[in-house]
Amino acid sequence: MTDTPAPTPAALAADLVDLLDVEEIDTDLYRGRRSRGGVGRVFGGQVIAQALQAAQRSTDDAGKIAHSLHAYFMRAGSEDHPIIYRVVRDFEGKSFATRRVIAMQRGQPILNMAASFQVPEDGYHHQDAMPDVPPPEELQSEAELRAAESAHVEERFRRQLTRPRPIEIRPVFPRKWLNPTPAEPIQHSWFRVVAPIGDDPAIHRAVVAYASAMALLGTCMLPQGVNWTTPGFQSASLDHALWLHEPIRADQWMLYATDSPWAGHARGMNRGKIFSAEGRLVASVAQEGLIRMRQPRG
Repeated sequence: MTDTPAPTPAALAADLVDLLDVEEIDTDLYRGRRSRGGVGRVFGGQVIAQALQAAQRSTDDAGKIAHSLHAYFMRAGSEDHPIIYRVVRDFEGKSFATRRVIAMQRGQPILNMAASFQVPEDGYHHQDAMPDVPPPEELQSEAELRAAESAHVEERFRRQLTRPRPIEIRPVFPRKWLNPTPAEPIQHSWFRVVAPIGDDPAIHRAVVAYASAMALLGTCMLPQGVNWTTPGFQSASLDHALWLHEPIRADQWMLYATDSPWAGHARGMNRGKIFSAEGRLVASVAQEGLIRMRQPRG
């Protein structure tokens, strides 16, 4: 019996684009397919990105571009079923438009999202400076770091750690997957799609929405020295907000700088800034998540 060959970077990138390219099944009604090989709970970034694509597909005025989204997770999505997205056209103005998107599985809503669109125009400008970090060429990829640790991980975690991913991440401060220790709630990571994905701006925005849910919730766990491998630990995204400031190329290096200003009451707050390699602040992110240590049953 031979091992199945690993997919090429081009195949991984093409599959991600296909995953996020929702199917129109009726007016303002879309279907998002399942992730190939997906097991268990759907990745929250996938639901956000597919919901954004549904909203973008419903925008009649091609001159309006998505600039922000605000989403609430209500139930965990299952990889056993596709997701249906219903779009409501709340407002269509000369400069702005708003959409509401309800993501549903098996007749139950799993996410509500509001998105805003704007016709591009000139205006005043300022931005935060990009952190001074090593370039991605000087850093190991997270895939290499995961592979090095996989030999010491239980079999049930090994496949999840080592599976090929369409987003390449190169962390400035590598995370400890086994036996994490308390650290400052700050993470800096370079990321990009592993291969070119064409020139459609809408798909680049959707991919950044997908990737913005990665390496974010874990930031508020760092001071506690816990992660998803910690026995009894439970985490889940509660909401997610993304502001798209500038044109984005998801297949070129971007720096994701995250921090967590607060945690308490079984919740943790996370913030993120996404910079192009040239130092432009292209997006901002905020997310609150559930971080809970389950009490053992007596």
